[in-house]
Amino acid sequence: MTRVLVPVAVLEGESVSTGLTDLLGTADVTVLGYHVLPEQTPPDQARLQYEDRATEALEDLAAEFRQAGASVDHRLVFTHDRDQTVDRVADEIDARAYAITGATGPVERLLVPLTGDVAVERILSFVTDLVGGRDVGVTLFRAADEETVENRASLEEAAETLAAAGIDARTELATGVDPFEALVDAVAGHDAVVMGEQAPSLRSLVFGEETERVAAETVGPVLVVRRDE
Repeated sequence: MTRVLVPVAVLEGESVSTGLTDLLGTADVTVLGYHVLPEQTPPDQARLQYEDRATEALEDLAAEFRQAGASVDHRLVFTHDRDQTVDRVADEIDARAYAITGATGPVERLLVPLTGDVAVERILSFVTDLVGGRDVGVTLFRAADEETVENRASLEEAAETLAAAGIDARTELATGVDPFEALVDAVAGHDAVVMGEQAPSLRSLVFGEETERVAAETVGPVLVVRRDE
């Protein structure tokens, strides 16, 4: 099965919406409970103080995923660097994707952006495994400077791949607009987003990771398919 890492700020009361829990019911899930510490606080000291409460919350979350059909385990980490910890654990468990939690109800349609330097085949494979035989539709989205035969054909080819797996796949090509703004606008009418992880760039250093920005702008869950290093 597909393994997905779900990082949760466990001591801050962060929860996972029922819609996301149900969506990941076809996956192997690792719930990563983390708590970011001040630089001067040793992790061992924090573990002594908070481990029992955090573990209880993690077990409750794991039970929700288990009830949705997922195979689930959990880990607890006290860290000084959240992003570094998520990357490290994702590598250790060989996660194909990680979740940015957000509010959503039942997931009936996913938005899947294929703009930029993303691993399209890897994303489509993940979506196929995630959706399984369920009645969840997919919109394949691409932003480009102009409509060309190549841009349209790449979307149609991706849609055919999903259709062959029995998935209702539509396409949307946005042209002549800011790619990020077009993506955020396209999220309307969708319950969750599946995006490919992109290589670090000057833009991401200045503005932040696009996946995090999409999650912040739309408030819904985003599943990030990791790059194959």
